[in-house]
Amino acid sequence: MRLWSLHPKYLDRKGLLAVWREGLLAQAVLAGCTKGYTRHPQLIRFRGTGRPIGAIAVYIMEIHAEAARRGYAFDRAKIRPVRHVPRIPVRRGQMLFEWDHLLAKVKARDPAKYRELRMVRRPAPHPSFRIVAGGIEDWERGAAAGKIRRLRRTDCWK
Repeated sequence: MRLWSLHPKYLDRKGLLAVWREGLLAQAVLAGCTKGYTRHPQLIRFRGTGRPIGAIAVYIMEIHAEAARRGYAFDRAKIRPVRHVPRIPVRRGQMLFEWDHLLAKVKARDPAKYRELRMVRRPAPHPSFRIVAGGIEDWERGAAAGKIRRLRRTDCWK
C-alpha cells in the first residue's frame, strides 16, 4: 500500500489508479470493514489525527478530484462522508524519499511523464499534508540506508 504524500497531479495513470484502490482499501481498514492490513504502517498518520476515517476520506477526495481533472470516472459514492480535518504533518525527508521513489517508477513505465516530472524543482504535497522539518518518517519501511543519507539535503521546500 502506498498512500503518497505527494500531490496526485504528479502520478502517472497507473499510479493514480493504484492510489485510488489503495485509498479505498485504507478507508475500509480504518472503518473496521476488513481484517487485512490493519497494522499497515501507512495508516499510522491517519490514525494519529484522531479522526482517521475523515482524514482518509479527505485524502481520497483529492485523488477523486485529480481523476476528474483527467477525465476518469472514479465512483465518488465509494468515499465516506468528508469532514474537515487539519492537515497532517509530513517530513521533508519523507517527501524527498517519495519523490525519488515515484521518479524511479514513472521512468520505467511512462517516459513522457518522467520527462515532465524531471522539470519539477519543488514537488507539492498532497493537500491533506503540510511539510515539516525532518527526515524519513519512522513508519516508512522501504528506505535504503544510502537513500536516507542522501535525503538529508534540505534545499527543497525552503
